[in-house]
Amino acid sequence: MILIFRYFFYKDYVGLSVWPFIILRETDLKQDAVLLNHERIHLRQQFELLILPFYLWYGIEWCVGMFKYGDSYQAYRNISFEKEAYAHEMDHAYLKKRRPFSFLRFLK
Repeated sequence: MILIFRYFFYKDYVGLSVWPFIILRETDLKQDAVLLNHERIHLRQQFELLILPFYLWYGIEWCVGMFKYGDSYQAYRNISFEKEAYAHEMDHAYLKKRRPFSFLRFLK
């Protein structure tokens, strides 16, 4: 299910996934197939980790990245979940062929 919340997002962020929803900044973004695929990859990651552990793991990786890089954007881009989603967001058939826990390949 896709929800629209215009004032929910920080800076340039336009979408996020919170099981079972994809939340977007603008209605027009419903037409952005790449963004929706990126967020659907996150929904799959959340589902396979039984939701709450996904958010804990995500937060831990972000905190480690903040300590390592000292920059919130760098910390965000180096989260394994984000690396997987960015690497495959343009492959619209990815979720059909994706193996469970594929984000593990993106851990350093």
